[in-house]
Amino acid sequence: MADTTGNTSDAGAPHDPGSAPRKSSWRYIGPGIVVAATGVGAGDLVATLIAGSNFGYTLLWAAVLGCLVKISLAEAAGRWHLSTGRTLFDGWASLGRWTTYFFAVYVVIWGFSYGAAAMSSSALPLQALFPGVMDLEWWGVACGVVGLVFVWFNKYAVFEKVMTVMVGVMFVVTVYLAIRVTPNLGNAFAGLLPVVPDGEDSVLNTLGLIGGVGGTITLAAYGYWVNAKGWANTGWMKVMRLDNRVAYITTGVFVVAMLFVGAEMLHAANIALSGGGKGLVQLGDILADEYGTATAKFFLIGFFATSFTSLIGVWHGVSLMFADFVARQRDKTAGKGKEIASGEHERSWPFRAYLLWLTFPPIVLLFQGEPFRLVIIYGVLGAAFMPFLALTLIWLLNSSRTPREWRSGWLSNTMLAVAGLLFLVLCLKEIWDQPWGEFF
Repeated sequence: MADTTGNTSDAGAPHDPGSAPRKSSWRYIGPGIVVAATGVGAGDLVATLIAGSNFGYTLLWAAVLGCLVKISLAEAAGRWHLSTGRTLFDGWASLGRWTTYFFAVYVVIWGFSYGAAAMSSSALPLQALFPGVMDLEWWGVACGVVGLVFVWFNKYAVFEKVMTVMVGVMFVVTVYLAIRVTPNLGNAFAGLLPVVPDGEDSVLNTLGLIGGVGGTITLAAYGYWVNAKGWANTGWMKVMRLDNRVAYITTGVFVVAMLFVGAEMLHAANIALSGGGKGLVQLGDILADEYGTATAKFFLIGFFATSFTSLIGVWHGVSLMFADFVARQRDKTAGKGKEIASGEHERSWPFRAYLLWLTFPPIVLLFQGEPFRLVIIYGVLGAAFMPFLALTLIWLLNSSRTPREWRSGWLSNTMLAVAGLLFLVLCLKEIWDQPWGEFF
C-alpha cells in the first residue's frame, strides 16, 4: 500500500513492546467497513442519484474524487491514534480550549438533531415495506430504541460483525441495481474527465457532491474504531491503511452504482427526486413500475440497511468519542488509545448517557418537527465540523505532537489542504444560505 504520509522510511518509529508490524491482510479489516457503512447514509445516496438525474455521468469524477478526499482524512485520523497512542480529542485539547468549547456545543446540538433524522430515515423503508402496520413516527421510535439496545449490550466485536453483514446487503443491492439499469460504460468512462456542467451554481453543486460522499463526524470516529478493534500502536499502521482504502473503495462502489441508476433511469426520463430519504422511497416506486415489485422490495431492504447502519454507527462511534471527551475533562492524563482498546469506555456512563441523548430527546422532533432556529444552528455546526477536522489534522500531524517519522508528507498535506479548503467553501456557502433575517 502507498504511504500517504509521503515519507520514505519507517526507520526509528517508536514501537511499544509487542508492536511488531503486522502485514496488511484482508483478515484484519473491520473498522473501514464500519466507517463506510456509517458514512454512507440515505442523504448521500439521494444526492448522488440527483447528480446522476441532473447531469448524467458528467459528475462521476466528482464522486470518485470525494472518496479520495475522505481516504486522506480517515487515514490521518487513524495515523494520529496509532502513531501517538493518543485519541483525537486528546489531540484537539492540546490545541487550546477553543476546541473543547466547539466540540461540546457541536456534539450536543448535532446529536439532538441527527438522532431524529437517523430514526426517520430508517423508518421510511420499513413503512414502505410494511404499509399500514405503524405510523412513520412510531417506526422511527422503534428503530432508535432497537439501535440503543443493540449498542448498549454489545461490544465492538459484535457491532463490527453486524455492520459487515449489513454492508454486504448494501453492496449486493446497489451493484444489482447498477447492472439492472444497463449503464452506458462509454459515457461512464467519459464522466471520469473533470468537467463542470453548465448551469447556475454548478461549481458549488459539484463541490457539494465531492464533499458529501460519506463525509461526517464518522471520519473522526474512524480512529476510535481502529483502537476499539485492538489496534493501538504503530505495528498496525499498514493494516490500518489497507483497511481505510477498503472503506472508501466500498463507499465508491455504492456511490458510483447509485449515480449509474440516476443517470440511466432518471436522467433520460427527466424525473426529479425529493431530497433525503423520501427520494429513495420515490425511487422504490419507480423501480416497481419499471422492474416489478420484487426489485422494489429488494431495493427497500438495501435502503433500510443503508439507513440503519448509519444510525447504529453513530450511536456507537460518536458515543465513544463523547465518552473520551468526558474522560479527558475529568482527568487530563486520559485520552489514550489503549483505554479505547480495553473496551472500558463502552461500559462507561458517559457512553451510555450519550446513547440515551441520541435516542430519547429526538423523539420529540419526530412528532413535532425541528424548531426553525435549531435547524439553522444544526446546519451551520454540521458544515463547520469538516473544515475543523481537516485543518486540525494538518496542525496535529505537522507538529511535535506527532513522532517525526509519522508526520504528514507532501501527499497527505496536499490532500488534507484540499479537503480543508473544499469544506471551508461549503461551510461558508451553508452559512450564507441560512435565512438569518428570520432567525433574529
